Amino acid sequence: MSTLTIASDPQDAAAAEAVEAHHTQLAGELAGRVALLLTAADGDPAEAEAVRSGLVGFCERDLLPHAAAEERTLYPAARDLAGARLLVDGMLAEHRRLTALVEAVRGAGSPVRAAAEARALQVLFEEHLEKENTLVLPLLAGAADISLHGLLAGMHELLGHGHDDGREHEHGPAHEHEHGAEGAAAESGGGCGGSCACGGSDEVDAPELDVREVPHAIRHATVFGALSAVPAGRALVLVAPHDPLPLLRQIESRHPDTFTVEYLERGPEAWRLLLSHR
Repeated sequence: MSTLTIASDPQDAAAAEAVEAHHTQLAGELAGRVALLLTAADGDPAEAEAVRSGLVGFCERDLLPHAAAEERTLYPAARDLAGARLLVDGMLAEHRRLTALVEAVRGAGSPVRAAAEARALQVLFEEHLEKENTLVLPLLAGAADISLHGLLAGMHELLGHGHDDGREHEHGPAHEHEHGAEGAAAESGGGCGGSCACGGSDEVDAPELDVREVPHAIRHATVFGALSAVPAGRALVLVAPHDPLPLLRQIESRHPDTFTVEYLERGPEAWRLLLSHR
């Protein structure tokens, strides 16, 4: 977990960690979709509209149901704890604001306006999750008369659906980066751009997602979110701080035979890859 949590029993500690893991998944996917919308808003209006529609759909399918599930389970229990009433009231108010921002993204009159509203949504959601992780969950996990594990039983909206959030492979063992790099490039059918004269593209007309400044905890989930917004026949340029072989394996596992990979640049400061949706 991101903070030290003293839980009333091991099951409650595990339940809190499961919620945090799902928070990481949600925050990453939202960040990826917003990043793609910000890029698309400056380019093709049709592409921006498709990305906006996908973003709203993700919010309605995952983000807002997660908030509603919290209101049914976690928040009522937390509100009864000493000193937590104002905290929970504030969290509920933020849920109303998140809902309003989703509607603002949907109804924005231009791609640029939609991107601005989406960025505001992302910032508020990340701040909201930080409060849940560091304040609400520790309160519930540490309360002797509350079973956090019991509250979450069967709550897929709070725990996710078993998707890998990407954190455990963010920095894989060293041998994952030292072996098989050429094999991965060969399997993808791509080159590495002009850096080694192996046939890569010099110019790429695709939105770019630079994850070098994205926090490690949500980096893979951010890429998954962005890829979710790439329609068939289009592509995304991924900029990473190292050769992202573990990530590429996760992408192939999640989306078999869906994306082709072409290396445009191989370090030393950045690795640029063209991920094309077949």
